[in-house]
Amino acid sequence: MNLYEKITSRTAKIGVIGLGYVGLPLAVEKAKAGFTVIGFDIQENKVDMVNKGINYIGDVVNAELEEIVKSGKLKATNNFDFIKECDAVMICVPTPLDKFKQPDLTYVVNSTEEVGKRIHSDMLVVLESTTYPGTTEEVMVPILERTGLKAGTDFYVAFSPERVDPGNIKFKTKNTPKVVGGVGPDSTRHAKALYESVLDAEVFVVSSPKEAEMAKILENSFRIVNIAFINEMAVVAKKMNINIWEVIDAAATKPFGFMPFYPGPGVGGHCIPIDPFYLTYKARQYDYHTKLIEMSGEINDAMPEYVVEKLMEALNEKKKCLNGAKIVMLGIAYKNDIEDMRESPALKVLEHLEKRGADVTVVDSWVPQFRWNDGIIKTEKITDELLSSADAVVITTGHTNVDYENVIKKADIVFDTKNITKKLNCDKSNVILL
Repeated sequence: MNLYEKITSRTAKIGVIGLGYVGLPLAVEKAKAGFTVIGFDIQENKVDMVNKGINYIGDVVNAELEEIVKSGKLKATNNFDFIKECDAVMICVPTPLDKFKQPDLTYVVNSTEEVGKRIHSDMLVVLESTTYPGTTEEVMVPILERTGLKAGTDFYVAFSPERVDPGNIKFKTKNTPKVVGGVGPDSTRHAKALYESVLDAEVFVVSSPKEAEMAKILENSFRIVNIAFINEMAVVAKKMNINIWEVIDAAATKPFGFMPFYPGPGVGGHCIPIDPFYLTYKARQYDYHTKLIEMSGEINDAMPEYVVEKLMEALNEKKKCLNGAKIVMLGIAYKNDIEDMRESPALKVLEHLEKRGADVTVVDSWVPQFRWNDGIIKTEKITDELLSSADAVVITTGHTNVDYENVIKKADIVFDTKNITKKLNCDKSNVILL
């Protein structure tokens, strides 16, 4: 039985390298579809938790993970020799930026080398990690072809960008459309068939991995630019004493030609603050500078400090100084109702507050503790005493399980950077909006 037949009959054994926010949900969906799945991760705690059926990703249903592990459809390991048993391998590893905002492909390269040591003919390798256009063909394929086997002929390689939105109730791995671009038509055909066997969504085919890689960069560059635009509008509107939130709501009544974006204390998550700069890096090789993306990054990166400056002004009006002030931060996660802190702008707000001498207490029911500098910060529970004793409360994450009406009632100053208090029907004279 060839690979295509194994895929369509769901008898292929699938490997998933990287069991994080992308890899684990993908592994679970493939196992639920009937495939036997091996998950690979270098972190032993993740391997142990998966093999015990213990879930650590919000978008995975606990009972489903437990069931497929017990049935033998999913197991995890840190022994990459099991790649030899796999008919298809999906690489879902981090692609961070270094401190100079240059791409760090270490995890992709290392994973590809592990696959390359064990690759066999009629095998499919798919990269899902977001990266710059050309990575699949220029970085991965040469590593995989060291064996003498040829991509697109002896084995198959494709890129299919992950599309994960942690905490999204409507769209998850199972029902989110996929984009696939392979090295040659046979690679595309096999990758498309694999995703169609798993997903309840369209699998859209592009000409090559470069188009698929660029599609993901375009998606997130679109967002970073528009978020930067609305953040800049928020700054301008504040200077003019205009409520930007009302302006957005008014503009959004137009049934065409406008898409609402909302300001905030910055941008967070693994995608938006990072992915566009992969394109910026690659574009320089073609002697082109992506000015709009770079400027958008600067605008968004400046928002946490802008938030602290506005807070300082609010305290000054009360004849108080930020240095030594008791500040309560509501939320350290990068978005509401999740525990994910990756690139959270709230962390940068905290950094700026501490640099100015503020006494900061962090409240976040989704994040019990987090690493900070050389230690651990344990988040506090929100209490009337904490709110009443604070010089100001800053809403940095719009978690929905907070009694904001009570926050407004008890706190002296409430700086709402998320407009989460908008719908409250109470006296909001002490609330400051971004």
